[in-house]
Amino acid sequence: MKLTVDFHTHTHYSDGDNTVAQNVARAKECGLKAVALTEHGFSHVWFGIRRKDMPAYIAEARAAEEREGIPALIGIESNIRGASGLCDLKESDYSDFDVYLAGIHVVIHYDKLKDWKIGWGSYLRGNLKIKPSQSLVKYTTRAFINAVKKNPLDVVTHLNFQCFADAVEVAKCCRDYGTYLEISAKKPHLTDEELDAVVQTGVRFVVNSDAHSIERIGDCALAAEQIARVGVPLDRIDNIDGKLPAFRFAQYKKEHGIFSRFS
Repeated sequence: MKLTVDFHTHTHYSDGDNTVAQNVARAKECGLKAVALTEHGFSHVWFGIRRKDMPAYIAEARAAEEREGIPALIGIESNIRGASGLCDLKESDYSDFDVYLAGIHVVIHYDKLKDWKIGWGSYLRGNLKIKPSQSLVKYTTRAFINAVKKNPLDVVTHLNFQCFADAVEVAKCCRDYGTYLEISAKKPHLTDEELDAVVQTGVRFVVNSDAHSIERIGDCALAAEQIARVGVPLDRIDNIDGKLPAFRFAQYKKEHGIFSRFS
């Protein structure tokens, strides 16, 4: 199994170790057809990319892809900010981006005060090995589902990493709306049993490195091990072995007259 495109990498514009140029050069070295640069979203307190940095970020990506001869896709790992499904990418931002990922992170500006439970509440319970309440699981599940319904998300990242949701219900929503679920090669986020149950929904997948250093760009080894153990059908993973996914965000932009380079 080999990645066609790694759709989840970070640079020093968020919490990655390397420059945009280094990420793109490494992607070419690995034989990828393209690479997505997906910094943490604007509402992340510590690591979010800032809107004022976007012109420099885009300029560096364009220069790198010109030099290396492969597309450097401008992406974002947006933050799901609450049960309403609010994400921190506004429609006015869409013209700057090619790929739209989203997940739940801890240190962000939440939509409402009570939404802290999907981040901090889950994080604390996970670290203290406390079983989450059913109300927390339902609340977090609602946040994921509303995010998928209300935003043209391409990929939900690391579902159930440092948070607790009903993975099957989230997967069903992703299936129905054409959003991919990520199988992360950085960290296990679904148990084998959860992933097997998710597979049964018919949802489609992408495998990503979630690389924060260039050494891991294109690396899918950890994900490949779990995929083999669980028996995830390879024909349901759309960014491996020469395949490319049909992403929602590009289609949304096309339908609304917003320029998109990647489809």
